[in-house]
Amino acid sequence: MSTAAQVATRDGARDFDWEFGTWATHVRVLRNPLSPGTATWAEYEGTSVVHPLCGGRANLVELDIAGPAGRIQGVSLRLYVVEARQWSLNFASVANGLLTVPTIGAFIDGRGEFHGVDTLRGRAILVRFVILDVTEDSARFEQSYSADGGRTWELNWVATDKRLPPA
Repeated sequence: MSTAAQVATRDGARDFDWEFGTWATHVRVLRNPLSPGTATWAEYEGTSVVHPLCGGRANLVELDIAGPAGRIQGVSLRLYVVEARQWSLNFASVANGLLTVPTIGAFIDGRGEFHGVDTLRGRAILVRFVILDVTEDSARFEQSYSADGGRTWELNWVATDKRLPPA
């Protein structure tokens, strides 16, 4: 069965249920993505708290991380699109208060893949966000950009989360 057929035949409204709770997160961010010769990474530590909304068909992620390069605080609003059986992932940084263009996608066989279009330094780019290695107590999140229509991708965000015990 094709990926599109798998998405069309399953109800993914509960795909993020595993993530509700508080997580310790280690994040690596590429400082100047899509700038050849400047592969400098910044490291951050902090928490990610995931709250269910609307019976699980939406959720809100609170991200608060800090490192030598500074602090990143933001929220991700994830909404399940019933008709498409896909998720819309929308991120806003507290620094600028603006939502990014959403990435859209779904989970297939325990792996989430979401795609979107954005702008970086005035140039249109593609965005791919992947959730993988999901267990009850850990997960990995990767974001990549493409400036050539998806022929090549550059990894620019890696988060490794470990579940924290309930307070």
